[in-house]
Amino acid sequence: MSVVVASDLDRTLIYSAAALGLDVPDPEAPRLLCVEVYEGRPLSYMTETAAGLLAELARTSVFVPTTTRTPEQYRRVRLPGPPSRFAVCANGGHLLVDGEPDPEWHSGVRARLDGECAPLAEVTAHLGATADPAWLLKERVADDLFAYLVVERDRLPAEYVTELTEWAEERGWTVSLQGRKLYAVPKPLTKSAAVAEIKRRTGADEVLAAGDSLLDTDLLLAADRGWRPGHGELADADWTAPEVTALEERGVAAGEAIIRALSERASVTWARARSEVIRAVSRGRG
Repeated sequence: MSVVVASDLDRTLIYSAAALGLDVPDPEAPRLLCVEVYEGRPLSYMTETAAGLLAELARTSVFVPTTTRTPEQYRRVRLPGPPSRFAVCANGGHLLVDGEPDPEWHSGVRARLDGECAPLAEVTAHLGATADPAWLLKERVADDLFAYLVVERDRLPAEYVTELTEWAEERGWTVSLQGRKLYAVPKPLTKSAAVAEIKRRTGADEVLAAGDSLLDTDLLLAADRGWRPGHGELADADWTAPEVTALEERGVAAGEAIIRALSERASVTWARARSEVIRAVSRGRG
């Protein structure tokens, strides 16, 4: 029995310096491993303990980084352990196989977007017309699939997010606020669809998942078991589901707790499968 372990990256497994949430005395802080460098500077981290657990998990399961990052942004991340055969980027817009996008998958995604929701140009025009320079830092489009704003979070009015969410909902789009980024993403663009395709290709029997934001809900609900940290968009909304465990840990400590939980569950599944094989062989000999 093989297990697909699909996990969001930013603020789930890896953390910027601003998101570490180290609320212990400095001498008690965990040792950190830098897993991303951007423009010559360290950008993202995980604890060394988490890194060791993840390296082992990647060797014993089908570990799938599942992120809203574009492929270019994803390739900056150097996770411990063997390279993942599969990765999901652009919130499901790209399915990477051995590091390269699957063109057939991407073509299918494009077709669904064209037929099921308002065009990207309409959304970017609305963002450009409504965003206030008082809190707007940057406007970005990711791989011609979705858009996001980089904002001054403390200055961003809550009512703007509410109004944008309502406007987007009517056009088949989802809005998600993660740190300083306010995303507008087409509803057909989902992580769960890409992970389901990976499950089909690998013949896996179980999918485990982790994530912290609204854009991870479809992935968590589609998985056999899921985990979310004690921080982030889902925690702020007190969101949970029957097969999703809401952890108390926050910041980089949550990343370590998530990897530990995923590893323990994957180990149980693997041990159960091994026992079933042994029993089957024994019955055959009998």
